[in-house]
Amino acid sequence: MTIDMTTTAPGPAHGSDRARQRGLIALCLTEITSWGALYYAFPVLLGAITVDTGWSTMTVMGAFSVGLAVSAIAGIPVGHLLDRLGPRPVMTTGSIIGVLSVVAIATAPTPGWFIAAWAVSGLAQACVFYKPAFAAITGWYGPSRVKALTALTLVAGLSSTIFAPLTAAIADRTDWRTTYLILAAVLAVITIPTHAVFLNVPWRRYDGQRAATEQPKRRRRGILRSRAFICLVIAMALASFGMFAATVNLVPLLTEQGSSTSFAAWALGLCGAGQLLGRVGYGRLAKATTTRVRTVAVLAAAAVTIAVTAVTAAPTVTLIAAAVAFGATRGILTLLEATAVSDRWGTEGFGALYGAFSAPSTVAMATTPWIGAVLTDWVGGYQALFGYLAGFVVLAAVFGFFSVSRSGHPSEDSSATNP
Repeated sequence: MTIDMTTTAPGPAHGSDRARQRGLIALCLTEITSWGALYYAFPVLLGAITVDTGWSTMTVMGAFSVGLAVSAIAGIPVGHLLDRLGPRPVMTTGSIIGVLSVVAIATAPTPGWFIAAWAVSGLAQACVFYKPAFAAITGWYGPSRVKALTALTLVAGLSSTIFAPLTAAIADRTDWRTTYLILAAVLAVITIPTHAVFLNVPWRRYDGQRAATEQPKRRRRGILRSRAFICLVIAMALASFGMFAATVNLVPLLTEQGSSTSFAAWALGLCGAGQLLGRVGYGRLAKATTTRVRTVAVLAAAAVTIAVTAVTAAPTVTLIAAAVAFGATRGILTLLEATAVSDRWGTEGFGALYGAFSAPSTVAMATTPWIGAVLTDWVGGYQALFGYLAGFVVLAAVFGFFSVSRSGHPSEDSSATNP
């Protein structure tokens, strides 16, 4: 149970290969389960929750948004805890909090209780979702972390593919409250012991101070104020909002158009499968395209798939293909966003620049469920909502076109080699 908490500068990846492999496999399993129970089950159960409780869709989606907002805010102190303690105690504690939050969601008697339960869930998300898992792998694998991170995102991308249909199958046989209680049990059995037992790779605190102080302030200010950086921030915030809202509202859209909940859940699951295809193919896409072309092409393709999904009124091959294609563009967006800053301005001072770049997207994603519910009421239904979402992503593609500066950095608007 001992964790190495030395504060020396980071060196080569440490811990035995076998321990690191066990840790990676454990994280693949727990990320699938955590995302499934704390995230992907919600859009499947949304309709049942509103019908059973009588609470408005805006209220229920607002509670989900509160959880995401808490997750974004809690990510900062959780990051400090990861540096001090390592992933094992943080993620194990997060799993326990996650189980308690899902039980609280399932038993919520009032909207206030429901919102508070989702707020607690947000704290759990900050402790068990991608950010702490990425920190763990980066600390364990050091220079060889890229392959491990790719493996994790590929496997974890199966979460919606597994848990959306699983949640629908359970909900077909019982009510939403019992479904969440079953998911809480699954979360407890899989994630708590797995985090406690297998995340036992020795941990070394990462000292990022030196890298932060070496970033010239004048250059950083210039980048932050540049047209390219501002356009990039706007493009990714709009894209994150549009694509995230489409994902959250896909099941309600399809059921509104006459599809069964089971089929809609399978369509959501296919989006997850599409994400895997997108991530597998991103390396080739990056080599074959410039930064500008890659950004615009991915966002334009996402807008088209959202629009096609909106106008397809019944379960068809076209709808299934659109779901897979949308998932692929969303999977590519994850890697596109992760490399957007370094592709344009290199890796010097990456942490400070990426923090400023990603903050608006994080806020957009946290507020998406609630804003999406408001927009749905305002425009008169999910089909119209998807039309507006497609428009937002088209606008993102326009800003993406102008997100490459003219300062002559060798990685700008050229085929970039991903770090």
